[in-house]
Amino acid sequence: MHFLGVNLWAVLASALATMIVGFLWYSPVLFANPWMKLMGYDPNDKAKIAEMQKSAGPSYFMSLIASLLAAFVLGKLIAVAGFSSAIGGLKIGLVVWLGFVTTVQLTNALFSQQRNRLYMINTGYQLVCYVVMGAILGAWR
Repeated sequence: MHFLGVNLWAVLASALATMIVGFLWYSPVLFANPWMKLMGYDPNDKAKIAEMQKSAGPSYFMSLIASLLAAFVLGKLIAVAGFSSAIGGLKIGLVVWLGFVTTVQLTNALFSQQRNRLYMINTGYQLVCYVVMGAILGAWR
C-alpha cells in the first residue's frame, strides 16, 4: 500500500519502531534515571512515577502521531532521493537528524539553558529513531 510513493506499511513499522526505541531508551536499563534527575524528578518517588505513567496515554498517542508524520516525510525524502536500501535510508535519516533535528534541539537547549547531558540523552534518542526509521523505509520500498 503506497501513497505519494511512500510505503505506508513501512511508515507504520517505522513509527512503531520509534516507540519501542523510546521505551528502551527512557527505561531504567538505559537512561531513565539520569533523564529523570536532569528533568527534576526523583527516580525513587514511586508514587510520582506511577502518577506520571497513569497520565502518559495522551502523550504516547500524540508521540505516535508525530512519529507517523516524521516517518512519512522521511519516506518521501528517501523516495525522492532514489534510495532503495537500508543503508541509503539510514544515510538520509542521519542527514535529516544532523541538519534539522539536532540543530533545532540544540537551539532549544541553549535558550532554555538545558544541561548538556539532557540534550545528549534526548538528541541521542532522536538519532537512533531517525536512523532506524531511515533503514526501515529505505529497505521496505
